[in-house]
Amino acid sequence: MCDELTQTITKKKLIAILRGVFGTDALELARALHAGGIDLLEVTFDQSSEEKRERTIETIRLLVENLGGEMCFGAGTVTSVEMVRAAHEAGAQFIISPNTDEAVIRETKTLGMVSIPGALTPTEVFNASRAGADFVKIFPADAVGPRYFKSLLAPLNHVKLLAVGGVNAQNLRSFLDAGAVGAGISGALTKREWIDEKAWAKITQAARELVEAAR
Repeated sequence: MCDELTQTITKKKLIAILRGVFGTDALELARALHAGGIDLLEVTFDQSSEEKRERTIETIRLLVENLGGEMCFGAGTVTSVEMVRAAHEAGAQFIISPNTDEAVIRETKTLGMVSIPGALTPTEVFNASRAGADFVKIFPADAVGPRYFKSLLAPLNHVKLLAVGGVNAQNLRSFLDAGAVGAGISGALTKREWIDEKAWAKITQAARELVEAAR
């Protein structure tokens, strides 16, 4: 399962990022993304309260139960082994973190999920890869730009890098051309006003534009 999902991420290239959206709104948004050709969705943990952490888990479970046969779902902002286990129990298939924590990476791999920790410096990227990460998330990608990816990959060309932070249909191709194997997309896909207005068609169109840019 892990190897298959790793190949899917490499092929599909795009992971949509969902923050602060739960329940049926998250389900409708996922359907809109799928209609636009995006089949990977990260549901980010809201750690501001225990209630919101629980709602994140419930949302992952809802998505997997309804769309697990068509899409792959993961958990984001995962910062502890306990969160890895909770996400796994809810049906998450990949774990994304803002940092590199070897214990989180080990537990993710032990449970058969794809590991995507966050890093920025060459040392962090190398340590994440050595700890067993399948991909390494470079965040914030827009702060360092595509040239940074090219520079990182000169000595670290065995590492699969994902660009996350400020990536959109206009600059995605530049990151891919610089060596990133894919990207995590938030604001360009999951705008709060679109969700509040339930403008699912706009999300589908934005997804199509990003899928086209990724080609």
